[in-house]
Amino acid sequence: MRPDGTLVKHEDPMYYLIPHFLTKRYDAMNMITLDIPEMPMRAYMNEKRKEGKQISHLALVLTAYLHTMEKFPALNRFIKGRKIYQHKDIKVSMVVLKPDGGDTMSKIDLLPTDDVFDVQEKITAYIDQNRQTGEANSLDKAMNIFVEKLGGLTGFLIRIVWWLDSVGLLPQSLIDVSPFHASLLISNLASIRTNHIYHHIYEFGTTSIAITMGNMREVPRRGKDGIVFDRCMPLGVVMDERIANGHYMAQAFAQIKKYLADPRLMERENLDAEKAAEQSAEAAEKAE
Repeated sequence: MRPDGTLVKHEDPMYYLIPHFLTKRYDAMNMITLDIPEMPMRAYMNEKRKEGKQISHLALVLTAYLHTMEKFPALNRFIKGRKIYQHKDIKVSMVVLKPDGGDTMSKIDLLPTDDVFDVQEKITAYIDQNRQTGEANSLDKAMNIFVEKLGGLTGFLIRIVWWLDSVGLLPQSLIDVSPFHASLLISNLASIRTNHIYHHIYEFGTTSIAITMGNMREVPRRGKDGIVFDRCMPLGVVMDERIANGHYMAQAFAQIKKYLADPRLMERENLDAEKAAEQSAEAAEKAE
């Protein structure tokens, strides 16, 4: 039993067979660009700014992903040792630039109950903590030990870490500091004024999906009076196709777009109302 995941049972046989044919994440990588119209997000951010609340594009994307994951739980799965697991929690890996020009990477812990304001608060605290000049987070300290203290043993010990991870025996203490063990990897490349990319998903660890946010761009769309251009935020998405089929992923991406088209849906009151409506519909369906 892995400390970070539970074995998935009673799924379609395809999910148990495909990891034996596609044995590596880089064998199973699918890529897509999602163009998200900026106008609804910008209008919402401006509205909240007038109320004294700062909301970022990153917070909107992460909150949309978080609550889409609640509806589509297979997004929080991973393959290890040719078996399929469900993450026990929701952790997001992210790179943070430091004032001295360096960078660091660690994880944000999210909860299914977080709304957009909770997520923004966690992002702000995470960035502030990791941007402290001269301060090293847990990952930085662990890497320094491997490189500076262990010397020639580094390669041997890392091979042991790989093996422990592959058989589910990697200690929770190492999983906690590893940015490779997460529900999602996200990188806001627009913050350094560059375009989105298709970021690889690591073979080591448990991260099945990576998202990058890029510079805004004009995307053509056919309107009533001809071709019009929408200012959009592109998301470069890379996913391990072994965790869910294409139809499932397409539905999940449509849900992400729905949230970002009306960010008010990601506030606590509206999230609670949506959940209550879904529960009521499920109860009515069972009663029939």
